[in-house]
Amino acid sequence: MDEARPLRRGWTTGACATAAAKAAFTALLTGEFPDPIEIALPSGQAVAFALASQSKEGISATAGVIKDAGDDPDVTHGALVLATLRHGAPGGGVSFKAGQGVGTVTLPGLPVPPGEPAINPMPRKMMRDAIAEVASAFSVPGDVEIEISIPGGEAMAAKTLNARLGILGGLSILGTTGVVVPYSCAAWIATIHQGIDVARALGLDHVAGATGRTSEAAVANLYAFPERALIDMGDFVGGMLKYLRKHPVPRVTIAGGVAKMTKLAQGLLDLHSARGSVELGALALLARAAGGSEMLAQRIVGANTTAQAFAAAAAEGIALGDAVARAAWRVAAHLLEGADIALDIAIFDREGRMVGQAHTAKVHAAPPER
Repeated sequence: MDEARPLRRGWTTGACATAAAKAAFTALLTGEFPDPIEIALPSGQAVAFALASQSKEGISATAGVIKDAGDDPDVTHGALVLATLRHGAPGGGVSFKAGQGVGTVTLPGLPVPPGEPAINPMPRKMMRDAIAEVASAFSVPGDVEIEISIPGGEAMAAKTLNARLGILGGLSILGTTGVVVPYSCAAWIATIHQGIDVARALGLDHVAGATGRTSEAAVANLYAFPERALIDMGDFVGGMLKYLRKHPVPRVTIAGGVAKMTKLAQGLLDLHSARGSVELGALALLARAAGGSEMLAQRIVGANTTAQAFAAAAAEGIALGDAVARAAWRVAAHLLEGADIALDIAIFDREGRMVGQAHTAKVHAAPPER
């Protein structure tokens, strides 16, 4: 990729589904598929989509649009989004059906109720508006069934957290703006929010946000968590905590490896390597405050990795992990201020062994010393 070129934006599955649905409804009324087909995004911007497929059989019409996610590494990039339209019962308005590769909601807490196709509210609104526009143009009722399909969608969904969220059988039709902003990680953050919403709806009183697979497996084993208590937080600890402050659960554990939890202890709320690195000098000060020698502090400052610094501290019998966990607790607690949430921190090494912990405490109190 040419680094001088601006990253190219793409289109959400919701925008693609809307374009396909509008084209199919037009064909259902006229026998002709408009190609390209123009839709209005929620912002009011008009965007045209080329059709990748079209067919009309008896009482139904189907149109397809290829999902172009731009330069975003989206699992659905290149997928064919199909909309099959059929006339509905008079006065029934627009109804939605999950076709091949589109999931069905099975748990409470998501934006649509259990039993419904996993088509989020904004894509539904976009499709309803597009149907109303065509119906008005031809002076006919807009009573239709929209079936959305994504061939291969079930396999694509296996690369997402849909199953953990109770979305079974395929992908979700997503999008709030119709536009995919490259590397905005909007889908990941939305999944964090949905995971919290599902946990709340199920009445879970303890959830854990983990930075990766090793820490997630370790914290799940530590607390014997059900899968739906696990939030795939990744690097977005700040985003998770800000959402929890407004949508609290009784208790939350933040789990991660030594490097990412040290970043949190040092005030970083986005733990990605591009957002900042561990300050070994600050880590050395924590080690000294925990009783470490000046020689240990020098070893930490000169360490090649955070793991090497932790190993040096362990060799001297210094509980550096606990010191980091307490500092991370204070940073996280600040984001939860005002919420009635008990918070703890768990730090694991690369083998999943616990190397530091700040025990459960309400966010209005300092974490107890160990």
